Amino acid sequence: MRKTANMTPTAPHAYFPIALTELAQELLAEAKDPASKAGRSARTLVGGKDANLRHTLIALRADAKLSDHESPGEATLLVLQGEVSLTVGDYGSRVATGQIMEIPRMRHGLVAHEDAVVMLTVAPHTRPATED
Repeated sequence: MRKTANMTPTAPHAYFPIALTELAQELLAEAKDPASKAGRSARTLVGGKDANLRHTLIALRADAKLSDHESPGEATLLVLQGEVSLTVGDYGSRVATGQIMEIPRMRHGLVAHEDAVVMLTVAPHTRPATED
C-alpha cells in the first residue's frame, strides 16, 4: 500500500482527508451572512470543471433556492444537514438529513426548507439529456 505522504497531488485532486463537518459549518455561516444575497455557499472538494467525477459541498440558509438549471451528467444529492426539495417543474421531492436521491437529467432546482448542507456528486457527460 502506498503512503499518502509519497503521493503528489495534481490539481484538482487532494490526497488528504477533508473534515466535512467543520467545512459544512463554515459554509453554512457564509450562507447565513447578511452579505450573502443568494443565501448559499459552496466548495468543490474533488474534481473540477473537466473532471470525470466531482463532489461539491453546498450550504443553503433556510428558504434559499438554486434556480432551475441543467445537469451536466449523472448526479446524486446527499443531504448532510437539514431538509431540501429537489424540484422538477411544478413537482418536488423532499429530501431530509441522511437521505440520498438521484437527480433527474432534466431541468431542476433546489429549495432549502431549513438551513441545509448537501453533497452534490456529478459524473459529467455520462448520459444524454432527457427531452422535456
